[in-house]
Amino acid sequence: MTLTELKYIVAVARAKHFGHAAEACYVAQPTLSVAIKKLEDELGVVLFERGGAEISVTPLGAQIVAQAERVLEQTAAIKELAKQNKDPLAGPLRLGVIYTIGPYLLPPLVKAMIENVPQMPLILQENFTVKLLEMLRQGELDAAIMALPLPDHGMAMQVLYDEPFVVAMPRAHPWAARNSIPAEDLKTETMLLLGNGHCFRDQVLEVCPEMARFSSPGNGMQRTFEGSSLETIRHMVASGIGLTVLPRASVPDMGVKDGMLQFRHFDQPEPSRRVVILWRKSFTRKAAIDAICSAVAQCELSGVTPLCQDEPSA
Repeated sequence: MTLTELKYIVAVARAKHFGHAAEACYVAQPTLSVAIKKLEDELGVVLFERGGAEISVTPLGAQIVAQAERVLEQTAAIKELAKQNKDPLAGPLRLGVIYTIGPYLLPPLVKAMIENVPQMPLILQENFTVKLLEMLRQGELDAAIMALPLPDHGMAMQVLYDEPFVVAMPRAHPWAARNSIPAEDLKTETMLLLGNGHCFRDQVLEVCPEMARFSSPGNGMQRTFEGSSLETIRHMVASGIGLTVLPRASVPDMGVKDGMLQFRHFDQPEPSRRVVILWRKSFTRKAAIDAICSAVAQCELSGVTPLCQDEPSA
């Protein structure tokens, strides 16, 4: 049994496809398939049920994969321990960020990091929350910035900031005459939301109960369109198709007068999300995490409330 074989079975369990897993591991599919068959023969068990385009993990295979994930995480911890006598701020830090935070936080964050700790360049990865959590567990990332709520993760976590949501509408929309918008009024409008898989969609539906209640088909909301990015949705709103909800940091100027969009706050209490940074408890470069937190605090993000407190790990 080798660490490479363990990495392969974790990749197949994640992708549920030998070809895609091989691509993720940067090896040829026959190489991966032979290695997994060798491991199955050594253990005397079947880890995956082959058949059709997609494979499935056997019940015993799921237990072995879970243990393999823990072994790989501990292997990454050994490598980190070997570096603990060195400068924790020396060398790159692999940082993940979810799609709806990256475009607004990363530009000022990278600038602050270059100014504060030029010896620690960031290797950045944008992805979905679930994917970033997997990469953290596998040791492919050192830390990740995402938003609550999160599934059970077992990671160390620190709060970075709270960010309210705002309503975006076409310039000529009747609501532009209002000072703020009740969340319940959204059910009467054509709403443009991110598609499934984006945690921001779930956060919007969670904190806007009326949208959650009326977003199911045939249940009252006029129409709902789904987009792949906030910027795509922003342009669709500007063209007059409907309204959307945006994170406050994506709107530098709430009072813009000459654009195609108008922005309004929600009625109090404003719906919001809490942005946090996660890292493995075994990660030894805590000073590097502190440097990230310090740099985030320096970023002048529109409308957010900076926070600096430890949260108990879930």
